[in-house]
Amino acid sequence: MELKPNFERLKTAINHQEADRVPFFEALIDYSIQSRFLGREVKSGDLKSQVEFWSSAGYDFVPITVGMMEPGEVTKESAISKIIDEIVLEDKDKSKDHDDKSWSLEYHSFIKNRTDFEAFPWGVLAELNFDKFEEAKNYLPEGMKVIAISGKVFTLTWMLMGFNHFAVSLLDDRPFVADIFSKVTEIQYQSLTNVLEMDHVGAVWTVDDIAFGSGPIIMPEIYREFIFPAYKKMADMCHESDRFFCMHSDGDLTTLMGDLIEIGIDVLHPIDPTCMDIYKVKKEFGDKICLAGNVSNEMLQNAEPADIEARVKELLRDIAPGGGYLLSAGNSVPSWAEFENYKTMIDTGIEYGRYPIQI
Repeated sequence: MELKPNFERLKTAINHQEADRVPFFEALIDYSIQSRFLGREVKSGDLKSQVEFWSSAGYDFVPITVGMMEPGEVTKESAISKIIDEIVLEDKDKSKDHDDKSWSLEYHSFIKNRTDFEAFPWGVLAELNFDKFEEAKNYLPEGMKVIAISGKVFTLTWMLMGFNHFAVSLLDDRPFVADIFSKVTEIQYQSLTNVLEMDHVGAVWTVDDIAFGSGPIIMPEIYREFIFPAYKKMADMCHESDRFFCMHSDGDLTTLMGDLIEIGIDVLHPIDPTCMDIYKVKKEFGDKICLAGNVSNEMLQNAEPADIEARVKELLRDIAPGGGYLLSAGNSVPSWAEFENYKTMIDTGIEYGRYPIQI
């Protein structure tokens, strides 16, 4: 079956209507999976092959990151990591102060005080590169668009401060935290302004984990003070430009669902299968927000293809009717996912995801 991308399919589903079939939706598929699919190596700089993969696999878009942090491997391809290495740590002993694991450490801080904040190279960080967005225009087949992967307002702020220092500062020096949030969001708004001027960009997708499996990482009141107003402005910017605003967050978002809907988020991904019940979320909120999910990553790694097929059929049968649903993994498609399981997921979606759903 020849698959032709059609961004209108995605728009129809997000608007809670039934298209020809259920669309697919991922922000990150490891290059090793893309390589297996195409039968040749796909690298991070090979945008032409990436577009070919996303189109051939049945997606109606290709995700391209704009902002300071890439989803997934935040220490390798992210602008912020390069700046930390090349400027912030230029005169320091890297063996003591920084390594590839620094971003995952709760205690590591790049901005400890006002002096660090004022010395931080915010201007350099704001010089974002949009070359991939321009290059993509040369490769997009008819009907396909780009989704700009943006964000990490919350994550980037606490990573720059170190989580423990961030948490203590929320109590001891909230204006200091507010200023860092302000700088981060300022850069995000500018990048958003630039991408929304590009006709081939169909949506913006913020990737920013705000919850654990047990609930919000910090008190909801802090999100409402610092984070959600930024999301709201981003959503408004997208909607004013007739674009969708999507969000990814792991964890249990149940207590924040009302906030996320009020912000104006159009698509919520992935309804974390380790701690959320997509059937309950669909019943309570499915008429207010489009859901994307949620074949668990554990299944993609360990299950038999028959189990993947059964799971996808359940989601198509129970969540997809009426629109408002996009099929995806329960987080991303990492290198350790079994290729045959990934392939089974999309093949089952193509075979059984045609409307009207008949399973």
